[in-house]
Amino acid sequence: MEVFTCARCDAVLTAPLARVAWIAYAHHSYGNGVTLPVLMAAGTYAVDPEPSGPPWRRWNEIDPAEAEARGVFAPVYGLSFGAPGAIVMAPGDAHGTVLIPERTGGFCCGLDGRDGPNLACARCGQEVGTRIDDCSLWQATWLTPNSVRRVADGPPRPVMIWSAVVERERGTPPVDAYGAWNPRWELAVSVTLAHLVAASGGAPVGVPDGPLAAAFRRSLDTLLPPGPPALRANLAGPGLPVPDPVPDIAIVPRHPQTGEPWAPPPGVAAVPLDAEVWLGLAFHDDRLPVPARGRLPDGVERDDPLPPRPSRSVWLVDEVFRHTLSRLPAVRAPWLRALYDRESSRYL
Repeated sequence: MEVFTCARCDAVLTAPLARVAWIAYAHHSYGNGVTLPVLMAAGTYAVDPEPSGPPWRRWNEIDPAEAEARGVFAPVYGLSFGAPGAIVMAPGDAHGTVLIPERTGGFCCGLDGRDGPNLACARCGQEVGTRIDDCSLWQATWLTPNSVRRVADGPPRPVMIWSAVVERERGTPPVDAYGAWNPRWELAVSVTLAHLVAASGGAPVGVPDGPLAAAFRRSLDTLLPPGPPALRANLAGPGLPVPDPVPDIAIVPRHPQTGEPWAPPPGVAAVPLDAEVWLGLAFHDDRLPVPARGRLPDGVERDDPLPPRPSRSVWLVDEVFRHTLSRLPAVRAPWLRALYDRESSRYL
């Protein structure tokens, strides 16, 4: 466990926190006017591996070799040249901070950080981070890496073994009570879809019927060439039997603490998926309740409505898909670069 303190006066700014894997869609918006929940679980934080914040440079101002050295392999609108390592946590885990009144701009329903850091250390007034809570954005507090220090607060939390991940972690429900997809599912699936398309080599990919088809089939059929599937993709990971037949591409969980993907059998390409969504796909229960005859006893009311079911297939979140694809070295292959350029041209 760790706490973050003000780099100027050493005031404690957070509750004790445990580091977890970076969430690839943390910076991305979702929908239009959608109220998103808190991004991070209470008591956890994650670190952005890429630079963030100003200054920004447009793609035509960046040497392609410089971009590749930063892990960006296809043209993007612009890149941040700020400091890497921004820290994201739940707003409720921030202590000893105050809002900066003149930095509280937002677009619609709350703060969006457009005016720069809007949180200051309550003791010394040093700018330390940004609170975000506008609609279509994840509710989060971001600490500026150069304004805070990380201090150990007790022994490190042990890394869970994979069997413990399956036993202790809860899969995120795929849909709400009205049949709308959970935003985490659509965003996480859009990240994984980029890896899946890259692993395909440009060949059609088939997935089994059921939840995996609802999550990926529509987008795979749209993005990859038509025709009978040349490759098979399926879930693989801890707690699941080995698929029969063994797939060409295994969709595996990312460890929620380390971010490392579960290793499939040799010769099988691994495509990572956030553990909370992978668990929801791997261990879903779509069995309908068994019909019963007779009447309920007096004073007993029904409490077993049918489980909610999605009203549509998962929609590809294009911005997240393109962002992920631009950071995969495979995008330099001519066929995949052509797909990337085609998808990007729709938004220019």
